[in-house]
Amino acid sequence: MNKNPIFSIFVLLLLIIVGVVLRASVYTLDQAEQAVIVQLGAPVGDPVTKPGLHFKLPFIQEVRRFDKRVISWDGDPNQIPTRGEQFISVDTTARWRISDPLIFMQRVQNERGATMRLNDILDSVVRDKISATDLVEIVRSKDWKISEADLARVQLSGEDDEEILLQEVKTGRQELVKSIYTQAASQMPEMGIELIDIRIKRIDYVEDVEQRVFDRMIAERQRIAEQFRSEGEGRAAEIDGDTRRELSEIQSEANRQAEIIRGQADAEASSIYSQAFGAAPEFYAFLRTLESYPKTVQDTSTLILGTDSEYFRYLRDVSVQRTMDQ
Repeated sequence: MNKNPIFSIFVLLLLIIVGVVLRASVYTLDQAEQAVIVQLGAPVGDPVTKPGLHFKLPFIQEVRRFDKRVISWDGDPNQIPTRGEQFISVDTTARWRISDPLIFMQRVQNERGATMRLNDILDSVVRDKISATDLVEIVRSKDWKISEADLARVQLSGEDDEEILLQEVKTGRQELVKSIYTQAASQMPEMGIELIDIRIKRIDYVEDVEQRVFDRMIAERQRIAEQFRSEGEGRAAEIDGDTRRELSEIQSEANRQAEIIRGQADAEASSIYSQAFGAAPEFYAFLRTLESYPKTVQDTSTLILGTDSEYFRYLRDVSVQRTMDQ
């Protein structure tokens, strides 16, 4: 039995049309997505938040998909003066998610628009809170305890640093961040956004203030080094003075002992000489006279003495004895 070719073509076209219409009517959402159905540019119905297979009118309705996951926001570092007029650079970060995709689409359109609004709101809140807070409240926690080591180190740095360290912290950084979050989160529902948290990543002095702080730190360390150097030089002078004094005392004692020994030796020598002189006076006089000849009569010496001089008595006696022997 032959089939009508026109009927076959009609059936094929009908199947194609049904397939296209069915394809245009069905869409799927995964676990990380939510959607808003838009018809001719206007949202229709409630947002679709459940994952799975869903239907819509073909051709006249479209699906706007939005992320259900947590999205990170990183702000640019801002130069903000504290209540004490100290300029600091504050770098913040936050996490947020789309809580109501319909309001989100109507107010900010997409994530790029949301980021621009977050930049305005979060930067403004951070600036207001930081400018109304002292620096010590920004950088320290309320429950932070000062250790003896911290106090000892800061006492070497200067009175100003010690005063800052001992300053009472009434709120602290955690309470500051909490107040920033509370104020910023209150403005998020009108954009269909839930602010999960906000954190201060980094706090630095601005470049010109930072350089002055570094110069001050260098000058302070140089002052401390000079103090240590001065104390070391004073201690060195004290040690050198003690050493010189001890050396002088040792030398004085040595000279005293030497004089005592020399005096005892001279006394002993005199005693020996006296004993020797008493035992043989003539021999002692003879010996002493002979010992004096080499000291008084040299090769180049010229003496004019009488022949009966007592100084040459022994020489004369020796000459006479030698003549008699010959």
